[in-house]
Amino acid sequence: MRIKRVKIGIKTVKEVLDEFIKTGEAIERGEGVKKEKGTYFESVEGFRKALTPKRLELLHLIKEKHPESLQELARLAKRDMKSIVTDIKILESLDLIDMKRRKEGRRESVPTVAYDKINLEIAV
Repeated sequence: MRIKRVKIGIKTVKEVLDEFIKTGEAIERGEGVKKEKGTYFESVEGFRKALTPKRLELLHLIKEKHPESLQELARLAKRDMKSIVTDIKILESLDLIDMKRRKEGRRESVPTVAYDKINLEIAV
């Protein structure tokens, strides 16, 4: 299995804008710019709102039990389907899960987690 690096950090809006300006200036000078992919939050509170204990539990269940559908995940988590779908959409938008969509049959989606841990980076 390919291991995916997941970079999550806490940055202020000012820090993000300063990095954006530096990148733009480097491009104007014709310098190469290293592509950096990650998910950043303005505060630890924002991080906690996005990665709730229930969402972290879903990540763990997906990693350990390999459910073949969202319905199976809902059964494993003992949660209703609507809340599972909401949480899965958020986790997918944060690039913390991959969804493999089947074309045959009922078009079920299979959630996958291709990493073992999440590193949180906080600047001081």
